[in-house]
Amino acid sequence: MLALAIHGGAGSFAPESLTVERWHAYDAALRQALDAGFRQLDAGQSSLDAVEAAVRVLEDEPVFNAGRGAVFSHDGINELDAAIMDGASLRAGAVAALRHVRHPVSLARRVMENSPHVLLAGAGAEDFALEQGIELCARSWFHTEHRYQQLLRARSGETAAAECLDYFGTVGAVAVDAHGSLAAATSTGGMTGKRWGRIGDSPIIGAGTYASNASCAVSATGHGEFLLRATAAREVAARMEHLGEPVGTAAAFVIHQRLQGLGGQGGLVAMDASGTVAFAYNTRAMFRGVIDASGRRETGLFPP
Repeated sequence: MLALAIHGGAGSFAPESLTVERWHAYDAALRQALDAGFRQLDAGQSSLDAVEAAVRVLEDEPVFNAGRGAVFSHDGINELDAAIMDGASLRAGAVAALRHVRHPVSLARRVMENSPHVLLAGAGAEDFALEQGIELCARSWFHTEHRYQQLLRARSGETAAAECLDYFGTVGAVAVDAHGSLAAATSTGGMTGKRWGRIGDSPIIGAGTYASNASCAVSATGHGEFLLRATAAREVAARMEHLGEPVGTAAAFVIHQRLQGLGGQGGLVAMDASGTVAFAYNTRAMFRGVIDASGRRETGLFPP
């Protein structure tokens, strides 16, 4: 079963806080990403191609905290992280603290395929991007006024808790292809006002991103410090592999028991090799979408 599922972050905002116009902007971006990724699968391309294509679309959409819509660090800089993983081979690539790479997910894939490493960060990662011919851009490409105003309010302490911790706009995708192979990808701008080179869970294999054909593909979003401590993505896979839990049961346990037990907020999307999709989140809402070969094409935000 060809299938692709995506997320655009989780949050604790109330339904009345999201205008119809803003929801339409989110929904259009989610549907565009679903279509871009599924075109790859439908053409016989790999699950890696599908998750990369979907995440690239979301990285260019300013409504999400990734790529062009990334949040600002305390110093007023957009610093980007991403990861991608191949479930067939367990190969993975990740990048962190990028400042000039338009599509971090594509650079993460180059790290996986064209280097002996898994994770590259900062200036070294951008040197590698130059060698690989990856598209670079001016830092102004990532600047959005909405995110900049969030930073100013966070600096003043006015709404730091509400805006920096109650909405996580990280994006991600999981997919299964015609060969039954799984892949996962995640991309983020991190936390508003982050300092000291802070890196969260998204580029850490086993925390925010994981894929194995023996179990599932996972992409997480939320308070990275807690997802790191929970090794959330790998925990879903481990419960499937060692306890025989179905993907939905494993995903729900990790979010509602492991993550919540640590005091963390967030969510994840997971998919098994049959194309079964699980969305789990302990916030009020999670931007999400799924498309498959049966004709299913759905997006959502609040619980059904």
